[in-house]
Amino acid sequence: MILDKDGIKAILPHREPFLLIDEVTELIDGKSATAKWTLTGNEYFFKGHFPDTPVLPGVLMLESIAQCGAVVILGLPENRGKIAFFAGADNVKFKRKVVPGDTLELHCELIKSRFGMAIAQGTATVNGELACSAEIKCMVQ
Repeated sequence: MILDKDGIKAILPHREPFLLIDEVTELIDGKSATAKWTLTGNEYFFKGHFPDTPVLPGVLMLESIAQCGAVVILGLPENRGKIAFFAGADNVKFKRKVVPGDTLELHCELIKSRFGMAIAQGTATVNGELACSAEIKCMVQ
């Protein structure tokens, strides 16, 4: 493990219940990050999505990918203490359900960063099986 929750909180402004990554397992400065998020089933959203068939909402899976990307961007010395605001997502594809007990492995690779705008390609997998992929965009302020 490269970063635990405290290390992640030193970079990201997110806090529970909206910090959606538990640990960063690989970080290549300014290039990419790999992170994990283990879903216990006790998370607040499973109570209503859906009560008899709990499934991780796709938008939260997308947000977890964005947070992994934000670790790459906000980890750069020139961006420390700043906030990365989600600016968009393209080519989003959901490939499988994510349920309580699953661990998402998130990977984000920075494609471009200029003038406060960053673009990254991200994936979320469970046991090596693709759950979601997307190109994410954010503004750093």
